[in-house]
Formats: sequence, structure tokens, C-alpha cells
Amino acid sequence: MARLRLFAQARDCAGTSEARIDGVTVGEVLDAAVERYGTRFAAIITFSAIWLNGEPASRDLPVGDSDEVAVLPPVSGG
Repeated sequence: MARLRLFAQARDCAGTSEARIDGVTVGEVLDAAVERYGTRFAAIITFSAIWLNGEPASRDLPVGDSDEVAVLPPVSGG
């Protein structure tokens, strides 16, 4: 299980800042998170940056038990 870290709107939508999620790729982890957290979460990840272990990630990258997938929605402020 990968560690899923959630920030900003993704955290608010899921009601948590992190979770352990099964998946062998970044995409599978994200798909499982959508199943867990619903359609609003799915909408948020479409415009979010996805990182694996501190680096930008594509959905096809493999993940293991010690890996961290982060969902970083854009943040506005002034």
C-alpha cells in the first residue's frame, strides 16, 4: 500500500490529509482514492499536480509500500 498525501481542496474533500491505498501504479492508487472519496475528489485530481516521492509523476509509474503519492491542487492567494 502506498501512502497517499492530500493537500488543500483534496484534503478537505477526503476529510483526511493522508491514507494508505492499494495500487501498483500511481494511476491505480488515484483510482482507488476516487472510489473511496467520490466524484468531487475525482474532479479535484483532474487539475491537481501528482507527485511520487517528491517528483512529478505520471499515472503509469510503479509504486510500492514505502512510496508516497501526493495530490497538490493549485492554490490561490494574494
